[in-house]
Amino acid sequence: MTKDPLVVFTPSGKRGHFAAGTPVLTAARQLGVDLDSVCGGRGICSKCQITPAYGEFPKHGLSVDEQALSDWNAVEQRYDDKRGLKPGRRLGCQATIQGDVVIDVPPESQVHKQVIRKAASARKIIMDPATRLYFVEVEEPDMHSPTGDLERLERALREQWDIPAIQADLTLLSKLQSVLRKGKWQVTVALYKDHTDAPALVTDIWPGLHESGLYGLAIDLGSTTIAAHLTDLESGAVVESSGLMNPQIRFGEDLMSRVSYVMMNPGGHTEMTDVVREAINDLTVSIAQDAGIDATLIVETVVVCNPVMHHLLLGLDPVELGQAPFALATSGSMFLGADDMGLTQMNPRARIYILPCIAGHVGADAAAVALSEEPGKSKDLVLIVDVGTNAEILLGNTEQVLACSSPTGPAFEGAQISSGQRAAPGAIERIEIDPVSKTPRFRVIGSDLWSDEEGFDLATATSGITGICGSGIIEAVAEMRMAGLLDESGLIGSAEQTGTVRCEADGRTHSYLIHDASADGGPRITVTQGDIRAIQLAKAALYAGARLLMDKIGVEHVDRVVLAGAFGSHISTKHAMVLGMIPDVELDKVTSAGNAAGTGARIALCNVASRAEIERVVHEITKVETAIEPRFQEHFVNASAIPNSVDKFPILTGIVPLPAVKFNTGGGDGDRPRRRRRG
Repeated sequence: MTKDPLVVFTPSGKRGHFAAGTPVLTAARQLGVDLDSVCGGRGICSKCQITPAYGEFPKHGLSVDEQALSDWNAVEQRYDDKRGLKPGRRLGCQATIQGDVVIDVPPESQVHKQVIRKAASARKIIMDPATRLYFVEVEEPDMHSPTGDLERLERALREQWDIPAIQADLTLLSKLQSVLRKGKWQVTVALYKDHTDAPALVTDIWPGLHESGLYGLAIDLGSTTIAAHLTDLESGAVVESSGLMNPQIRFGEDLMSRVSYVMMNPGGHTEMTDVVREAINDLTVSIAQDAGIDATLIVETVVVCNPVMHHLLLGLDPVELGQAPFALATSGSMFLGADDMGLTQMNPRARIYILPCIAGHVGADAAAVALSEEPGKSKDLVLIVDVGTNAEILLGNTEQVLACSSPTGPAFEGAQISSGQRAAPGAIERIEIDPVSKTPRFRVIGSDLWSDEEGFDLATATSGITGICGSGIIEAVAEMRMAGLLDESGLIGSAEQTGTVRCEADGRTHSYLIHDASADGGPRITVTQGDIRAIQLAKAALYAGARLLMDKIGVEHVDRVVLAGAFGSHISTKHAMVLGMIPDVELDKVTSAGNAAGTGARIALCNVASRAEIERVVHEITKVETAIEPRFQEHFVNASAIPNSVDKFPILTGIVPLPAVKFNTGGGDGDRPRRRRRG
């Protein structure tokens, strides 16, 4: 019998089979996908906008053709005529499922908006930006000295500010004469002068004294999220921070899925370049509006990203990064104009600086972490772990620094988890399980109260309890291990074995019930055996990468661990250690660096000398390629146990004794997880 069409929703990863003719909105509601609608499906409110993706999707095992959804209808046309729909968008209440399809729910269509956790960290930075303001008095033109206005501006800057030479493009020249005359030959010039020998570039010019300031964007372009910090280029203060989901998720949740999409769909990299540039444009508009500034005052941008995102941002084919020897088109830093990048919502002459990549799988984001945390200046041996869909790992001290990336996948972001969701109001982010009663208590994003505290129901009435995000699932798995609900191999015990009815039969395995609101039409939030396996895969890849670097240096222990990224800011050290995500070390030797990649981007934005510094440092870092290291597989298999089947964790067990339970399902589902492919 032919199966009904399969629908995969991104970024949630939720999927299901639905009969042909089912509206996308109906499918989303039945799967618990966060898709908004307030008009009852009449095509009036436009809250349910979705973006279908077509082509070959090896990760999902799908081939999506152009007929996967019903044809554009009169209701959609009417809405498009009146208010406009972005190209490629459909209304979920009008489009019906006709075949296998991948559907992206954009941020503005989600009821529970994403909480971007890559906040700016407080950091002292010596201010020496590449772009500065200069007030000058320009000599008026003279019949007897027929010199052009640009040349007289250059002479004024040389005489009054000791700037030897400038250059300007046609868009600047087209406004130069009118601005000079409006300012009565007194103007303020924004000059961009980087750490190279190139002449200073006139970014903009204003009549008289310009006092509205200059701004730059520090962008951390991740596989899953795009975070931006709007920074005052005079004071270095972060004026506004914002972010959104990376819309490329609909082409693949992890990096190698996106590379596979390009391999299977000629021109696919161009699609992904277009959507990520559009997202940065949207982010630029929103962050400027939130800060109450004119977006044309954004005159400079620094971007950090992993190698695949680097190529897709630049419009380069990333296929070579999917196969040995993982060659980059270029590993050097990039100096570009906003117009070169299609970034149209900032100053048209804004300059873009992209940090250098370290290697084929260790990118500009890792370089930014190195710039921020400076492992090469550490006297003790420090392990720096920046966890995302692809983890960047640095290990070193004043003697040497090693770097690698490890394919953790999207589980830490709440993806590929049965009740998982992105970090948004209503998502469980903290959890504790009583080791005696096996009863959970939890906190959700948007409330500081625990679920067993008075006032919790009222505090969460608006958001509800909608799912579990990355920090929540990590704590849940660690708590289950500490409470004896989970054995070392990662198996969940039965109700009889664990002594709690919350451990429910789930096919051939078991699940643990955290929250049940089904009686009121809400969700049942559980941790399934599949969820445990997804976390095991992710944490095993992370630990194996760190352990491989330790092997290369020849050590069994590190002196301290720095956790970077959203993960580092929101996961407790104890839970990370119980899972075996990081090597055994005293808990007070594990610290959080916040969004270290974003901090590195801000340093490069605010201090031009730091760009020369990181361009020098990347050549001194030893790159280790996990994909071709035999011991990576060995460490990965050992690390699939919780915390580890071989490496001892004496410091951890002295603090948190783990129950010596063992559950047996008779093989099959109890096997260790297979090695995760890179991505």
